[in-house]
Parts: sequence; structure tokens; C-alpha cells
Amino acid sequence: MRYNFDKTINRIGSNTAKWDEIEEKFGTKDVLPMWVADMDFRVAQPIIDALKERAEHGIFGYTKMSDSYKEAVCNWMKKRHNWESEKDWLIHSPGVVPALSIIVREFTEPGDKIIIQSPVYYPFFDVVKDNGRELVCNSLKEVDGKYIMDYEDLENKIDNKVKLMILCSPHNPVGRVWTKEELVKLGEICIKNNIKIISDEIHSDLVYKGHKHIPLASISEEFAQNTITCFAPSKTFNIAGLQSALLSVPNKEDHEKISKAIAILDIRRDNCFGAVATEVAYTSGEEWLEQVLEYLEGNLDFLVEYIEERIPKVKVNKIEGTYLVWLDCRELGMNKEQLSEFMIKEAKVALDDGYWFGGEGEGFVRINIACPRNTLEEGLRRIENAVKNLK
Repeated sequence: MRYNFDKTINRIGSNTAKWDEIEEKFGTKDVLPMWVADMDFRVAQPIIDALKERAEHGIFGYTKMSDSYKEAVCNWMKKRHNWESEKDWLIHSPGVVPALSIIVREFTEPGDKIIIQSPVYYPFFDVVKDNGRELVCNSLKEVDGKYIMDYEDLENKIDNKVKLMILCSPHNPVGRVWTKEELVKLGEICIKNNIKIISDEIHSDLVYKGHKHIPLASISEEFAQNTITCFAPSKTFNIAGLQSALLSVPNKEDHEKISKAIAILDIRRDNCFGAVATEVAYTSGEEWLEQVLEYLEGNLDFLVEYIEERIPKVKVNKIEGTYLVWLDCRELGMNKEQLSEFMIKEAKVALDDGYWFGGEGEGFVRINIACPRNTLEEGLRRIENAVKNLK
């Protein structure tokens, strides 16, 4: 079937964070929400049908990860990413961020160091610092508008207190889809220094033409044994509200440690609707995903052309994956507070402030393009008019 992603669906009043938390988050309701990472698209029809059928059953008891559920996940990984992930490696988590926090607690001690590559998804900062660990920022380098890893800086910052690295792959917010060569170099440095990698691959299915996501653990057995992969159907299929994520942990000792920690918290079971949606997404959602990717690529092209032609003071970092675009607003000559206030009060758009992602993000904003094109156009028009009115 063909899906209509141009259709505007009113989400106000559905208790959705993106639309119903804007006054709490931005201090006003008079903004167009283009911030938090979910889509304004109706999900794949097979998911809706399966959830309706499950609801009609009428009993919503404790739910296990069935063999067919695990098989659906592994088959998806094989087909989409050429990764022979095994069913016994899988562990359920209600989200990737809770999993990150659990791993940090289980694999490090207070005062240990953990590396992140900023500017990066801001909960990474919290799961390190709030758990009493020391944050080490191996900042990405911006070269001709493209971000690359700084391996020299990474090696210079490694000492015997560094125990973990959290990798964002594909990277949020800069949209890089790391190549095999980049991942191999990173993985080898970490293995040489006995640093385990947590690879957050939640955006792995949202990759544009000409690029390919490579699961870090798929590169070699040595990499697999040193990697804990976190992923979910939430970003791919727009089902974040169902609180269903997964870890793939090939190392048996690591698997046992994480499984025990999750069991202690009693969060090892998926909820009954999350389990259904996950399995159906991975078995019957590919047609929808292919259409979403085509539409998102069209939105990306529209945004790039619009900004280049009509808002030249803003520069677009053309993403290779995700539906979150990193906009360079440094030519507007504002500090971080001024830029945030400008977007809210003058442009009347709710975006993620760049500095949320670390100091390297000052002067940038992140915009979510997973919306109908007329919504995207309206958001860009608001920014254009606000820039024109600058004195």
C-alpha cells in the first residue's frame, strides 16, 4: 500500500511530548514543534492492525520475549545490516537510555572515565555524570562542513581510568553514518586500551542513499566480544511511546552481568503492546520504512535547497542518516542564549538548542524533518522571516 506522509495529523491533546510539553519546555505554546525525535507520521498499518487485535484479546498480563519475536529481530538485522546476530544475545530494555545507565553502573566504578564524542545526544552526558563517573569528551572535528572522528585526540585522552566509550552510530545530531574504515580504527584503539564500547545504534535503519550502516559488532568476532549494541524499533517505526528497546550482547560474561542487573530492577519483560509492535515492525514494516526513507530524503533535499536559496546565513550539515538535521547558525552572530530566544520568540519554532549537545554545539540548532512537507516549509518560512527582520 502507499502511505500518505503529507497528511497532517493533529497530535495536540494526545499527551505527546513533542506537542503537549512545549509550554513546559519552551515557555510558550506559540511555537511550531520541530524538536524531540519522533515522527509526525502515522505508523505502518500492520502495526496498527496487530495492536488492535491484541487489544481485542482483552487480557494484558506479563509478557515474555517469544522465540518468534527474537527471530524477527535477528532476521531484520541480517537482511538490513548483514549482521548475524543471535537470539541468545538479546536482552530487553524499556529504552536505550535506561540501558546505558545500567551498563555504566555495571561496568565502571565511581570516578572511572567514560568517553563520548561531542556534540552528541545529550542524555549521554547525564548517564555518565549522574552516575558519578568522569566524562571525557573526544570532540568530533568539523572539516569542510563534515564531521569526522579525531583519533589523535582520542588516544591522547586515554589513561588507565578510561573504562567505557559510548559510540553514537549513526551519529545524533551531526548525522554521520560511520564508514567501516572509521569504525575499525576506533574499535582497534579501544581494544588496544581495554575499553569496552557501548554502541547506540538506534538510528541504524534511517540511512540515506549512498550510505550504509555497519553494526560495530558485525565487523569481527573480536569487535563483537568488546561491544554492547543498543537499538530499538522506536525511531525506525515511530513507536517510541511503547517503551521497547533491545541490547545485543555476544560476550557471555557481559550478557550475564547485564541480564542480572535488569532482573534486579524487574524490567526484563517487554510490555504486551511493545512486544507485538516490535515483532510486527520487523516482520511487516519494511514497505512502510522504504516509503518513509524516500519521503525523508525528499524533505532533506527540500530543506537544503530552501536554506541555501532563502536563508544563506544558516548553513546545513547535510546528514547521511537520521531525520535530525544540524543547522549552523553562527553567522547570525548570537550567543547560545540569544539564539535560543530568537528561535522561540522571533521565529516561533521549537528546536533543540545546539549547546544541549555539548559546548561544541553552541551556535547550532537541531531540526526534526520527520513531518509533512507543509509543516517543514512552515517552520523554514518562520525562520526565514525572523532572519530577514534582524537589524
